[in-house]
Amino acid sequence: MRESVIYQEILEEGEQRGEQRERNLVLRQLNRKVGELPPGMRKQFETLTLEQLENLGEALLDFNTLLDLEAWLANK
Repeated sequence: MRESVIYQEILEEGEQRGEQRERNLVLRQLNRKVGELPPGMRKQFETLTLEQLENLGEALLDFNTLLDLEAWLANK
């Protein structure tokens, strides 16, 4: 069953939904912590991998301003 095309499609869709939910959660946390992201930062945020999102989710707990996010994005 795991080899079936339908199973693989359902699995991939579930993974994509999970990643999008994580992306939305981290974005909401960022907006609450440092304010709404400028368009350039938002574009950078949208390109982060799942691993980078997870790392950002932890790092943002120490952020105080958009400058902290900018520095994190520069060093990711």
